[in-house]
Amino acid sequence: MSVPPRPAALARCLATALALTANGASVGAQPPRYPDVLVITVDTLRPDRLGAWGHARPTSPAIDALLGEGLRFAEARTVEPLTTPALASLWTSVPPHVHGSTRNGLPIRSGLASLPRLLGRRGFRTAAVLGNWTLKDQLSGLAGEWQHYELLTSRKRWFGLFKDEARGRDLTDSVLAWLADSRTESATRPLLLWVHYVEPHAPYRLQADFAPRLGISPERATDLDRYDSEIAAVDAEVARLLAGWRERSPERPLLTVFLADHGEAFGEHGEHGHGRLVHEPTLRIPLGFHWPGRIPAGVAHDAVSTLDVAPTLLGLLGLPAHPSFAGRDLAPRFAGEPVAERPICVQAHKGAVQSVQAAARARRAGLIEAGVVAAGQLEALALGRGERRLYDLQADPDERRSLVDPKSPASESLTACLDAIRAGLTAADQVPPPALDPDSIAELRALGYLD
Repeated sequence: MSVPPRPAALARCLATALALTANGASVGAQPPRYPDVLVITVDTLRPDRLGAWGHARPTSPAIDALLGEGLRFAEARTVEPLTTPALASLWTSVPPHVHGSTRNGLPIRSGLASLPRLLGRRGFRTAAVLGNWTLKDQLSGLAGEWQHYELLTSRKRWFGLFKDEARGRDLTDSVLAWLADSRTESATRPLLLWVHYVEPHAPYRLQADFAPRLGISPERATDLDRYDSEIAAVDAEVARLLAGWRERSPERPLLTVFLADHGEAFGEHGEHGHGRLVHEPTLRIPLGFHWPGRIPAGVAHDAVSTLDVAPTLLGLLGLPAHPSFAGRDLAPRFAGEPVAERPICVQAHKGAVQSVQAAARARRAGLIEAGVVAAGQLEALALGRGERRLYDLQADPDERRSLVDPKSPASESLTACLDAIRAGLTAADQVPPPALDPDSIAELRALGYLD
């Protein structure tokens, strides 16, 4: 089913008009000014542990307020439950088998279109301030997409052994300091800023300051308790970031996007962590768009993915879609119109590649599972065992009972998804990944990402 052309055209006109009026431009004014765009991503964040999704604990008052004032997508999913592949897809709007970063440690291909590059050509300043060391340029290849790319690795979170990430507090401090230093330039040029918090990634640390509010006993805290406390801690940093932004730039309109790179499993389907299986606990992510006075508050139940964020931002800014982007412009949804449903092709791969010797067939050899989310169902195939599963996500959201024989043939939709992935992986393997340095290998192994 497709969106009728007339409503879609009206929606695009509305998005263009919003971009003009939000920046003080009238019809015929040259050139239009754009809002600042803030994209906040949180690592390993399950939506069902947020108040906005019904969690009983007050883990996320600031995030809930932000999402409650904008349009929240209740059925959003990542295209791969690993940090670098998922976030590379966020900015390039192509799946991992196209951009090439299918496994942590495999950088994206050069020459791809990306949202920061496109907005940079429109006069935007583009900056990324990140707290997860797996996003360093040697491993991800993402720095070249941004005019300013800052990776903070101020804390040895993994048992005091590895300097692998930044505390949320340090990340917020750095972002606010950078905004203060660039305040003069920000008065004349719009800004695209990406901030990535690493909490609540494992190993889950009890954030004792938030335990009483959440009703957590430090002596009896479980992994989920500690995970919740880390969400509360990052929520406080999101609140501080937004307050600091408003204090420094109260006159500029701000379009905010909030999402996670992927979810996290706590024993569901035998998985602890993320990255190896195609299941809802790691695929589902929170996603919301907030633009005061421009995006109405509400909840959308369209099935969307990380691929849709970049083209939607272009649509909201009144800019044309890029032909290489695989995601959808969700602008019709903001105008009250439905968006055309499209199957979401998802994939899971092995851990990172640790040497040049392992580079040959690194991507093709790494594929573990592929799946398709469509029409309220998740169909997946475990390649090693050749076992297929199919779940009705409405009637069986916990995926307790597969509706098909595990050895039954895959649907046309899943077959097409798998064929596209395999073709892309074969092409991508023609560009070998670089060798990892010893420190990176040790850190990846500690995270469980190495085979």
